[in-house]
Amino acid sequence: MAWVLVVVAGLFETAFAVSLKNSEGFSRHWWTASFIVCAAVSFTLLSIALRDLPVGTAYAVWTGIGAAGTAIVGMWLLGDPVGTARILSILLIVAGVVGLNLAPSSAH
Repeated sequence: MAWVLVVVAGLFETAFAVSLKNSEGFSRHWWTASFIVCAAVSFTLLSIALRDLPVGTAYAVWTGIGAAGTAIVGMWLLGDPVGTARILSILLIVAGVVGLNLAPSSAH
């Protein structure tokens, strides 16, 4: 259940980053409100998940989902440039997140 919370928190991180962009320096009030709500939900869910998960791995997964998700939304909906290097970089972020989850949780 904790990992589900991290994934949902990461999706809300993507939403708060997009809302922040669309708030245009907090001058657009609905986007500003969306940023505040999404950020609060994201941090709350992450903090609940951290009760049961190692902070380094959970934070890296949360950040990775947010970074990759924001880059994808930026390219898909916001007109950010699309290129091979950008797509490969997103795939590297995803590979890093998967690798962290597959790595053994204790040192041997």
